[in-house]
Amino acid sequence: MNYITKLLTTATLLLSLGSNVKAADLPRSEYPRPQFERAEWVNLNGTWTYSFDFGQTGTEKGWANSNGFDGKIVVPFCPESSLSGVQYTDFIPCLWYQRSIDVPAAWADKNILLNFGAVDYEATIYINGTRVGKHYGTGSSFSLDITKFVKAGERANLVVSVKDNLRDGKQPGGKQSTALRSAGCNYTRVTGIWQTVWMEAVSPQALKQVFATPDIDQQQLVIRPEFYEESNDNTLTVQVLDGKKVVSSRTAPATNNTVIVLPVKNPKLWTPETPNLYDVTYTVRDAKGNVLDEVKSYAGMRKIHLAGGYFYLNNKPYFQRLVLDQGYYPDGIWTAPTDEALRRDIEMSKEVGFNGARLHQKVFEERYFYWADKLGYICWGEQASWCLDVNNEEAVRNFLTEWADEVVRDRNHPCIVTWTPLNETWGARDGVYVRFVTDLYNLTKAIDPTRPINDASGDSHVKTDIWTVHDYSREYDRLVENHTIKAGVEPYRNMRDRKYLAKYEGQPYMLDEFGGLPWIPKEERANSWGYGANIDSIEDFYSILEKEIDAIKACKHITGFCYTQITDVEQEKNGIYFYDRRPKFDNARIKAIFEKIPSVIEDPQDLSGWK
Repeated sequence: MNYITKLLTTATLLLSLGSNVKAADLPRSEYPRPQFERAEWVNLNGTWTYSFDFGQTGTEKGWANSNGFDGKIVVPFCPESSLSGVQYTDFIPCLWYQRSIDVPAAWADKNILLNFGAVDYEATIYINGTRVGKHYGTGSSFSLDITKFVKAGERANLVVSVKDNLRDGKQPGGKQSTALRSAGCNYTRVTGIWQTVWMEAVSPQALKQVFATPDIDQQQLVIRPEFYEESNDNTLTVQVLDGKKVVSSRTAPATNNTVIVLPVKNPKLWTPETPNLYDVTYTVRDAKGNVLDEVKSYAGMRKIHLAGGYFYLNNKPYFQRLVLDQGYYPDGIWTAPTDEALRRDIEMSKEVGFNGARLHQKVFEERYFYWADKLGYICWGEQASWCLDVNNEEAVRNFLTEWADEVVRDRNHPCIVTWTPLNETWGARDGVYVRFVTDLYNLTKAIDPTRPINDASGDSHVKTDIWTVHDYSREYDRLVENHTIKAGVEPYRNMRDRKYLAKYEGQPYMLDEFGGLPWIPKEERANSWGYGANIDSIEDFYSILEKEIDAIKACKHITGFCYTQITDVEQEKNGIYFYDRRPKFDNARIKAIFEKIPSVIEDPQDLSGWK
């Protein structure tokens, strides 16, 4: 029995069992936020009841008070997926979820938080018929304090209403198809809950979040905490550990203006080749020394900066051999079927010579970044910007709010080295778009000044730290001609005719989409595609790929690339692996081709001659 069959069997079993299932048997039972982990939590994945609301009349019908709908669905899988047990793939403008929640009696003096990894798109949450919160977002996580609406030791009724209007241009959608069926580079839609739902208990004066900034030059880790409630009587102790050895420890007042600097002498640096991580614990105590909150975390000591047209990792020029990863799964769509599947995707990528990924048109879950941190894999964080009308003021306002939440959520992960919120905004016009991208850049820098920003992948640049272009040419000579920068000549770009866009100013120049070479069985070609003509001989495939890499290597101004793509996705069949993750090629041979360009650049070129 293969893993997809096993998971489908599990989904059927969960639907038959209802809510009486042990935590270990729940889908995606692992703690969803491994960089900010508490012991007291309850996983709410598993079987919920649901109903579609095509007429969007559920509120009028009193569905907020429902004690159960007719259908059953396995959360956190979207209703379009097979793992949800539903697999309805037409448009779903609205649906409702319901389940009961049991609040542990031991949580009597705590605040009860209800957390959602992601719900696409407009979610309204009710407890016992009372509306307790609302959230707009395609992939952002959110949390609601439901303390006033539940009682410890008692059962409550949870109802979630979700609206999703992918076609109006006001919400991010990524590669979700706005047509009935998947076509081109647009795929199966995702509606409703698609990441883990969970409850946790926290002290009213618990730690809310931290911004942990490694500083390898001064050999220190800088912590900026934020609390649900501040108190000068409380303290926060931060410990940094290397294995069981305490490397550094500091105690400070538990207030939001506190900055804690922890020396980390001779730090073990984090790189894809040496993914060293330090465990970190945060402990909040009251004046009597009683523990109010304890959070387990980790940090990687590494530095990112740009200089002289190069990307630097830990003060060394570093070539990024990235692969495009769209994060789609045959059975879970946007949701990985298991935590192991997340890990395996990264391992597969490293096995064929990539040192990182551009995570494309989707906000990946935190567990993915956890495995990237652990395994050593650099990532570009991206939003699902397609489907969004970037010339519409309401649409860009929606985007800015959600993007800010996502940057805050993920900024402590050492694997993330670049923020790249937008992709191929070919329909952009002067006016709203220029103001939008300028604000987007400034907002991102204000939240996280430690990473470079690629404002719009594939040109359409307005304000950017990295200059990215897309080029699916196959010919060696054409690639070299396109990407050799000559003095006094503006470099290759995808949007040369738009005078309101930014001009190249010597930023690191990256080919962040290329390749896309199809390797498609002949019987599937009528309904499948890749970039360029089909390739009939596997030796021709290797030859074309190697010539492309040789061309990139010959272009000294290219300081990183992103190959399209790691796996096939539905009808787009240009992956290094098949959609079900089976290898297509000799992995060792593919790895040798991509690694013709080493990661660490020992002798950087003088890139000042472009002017």
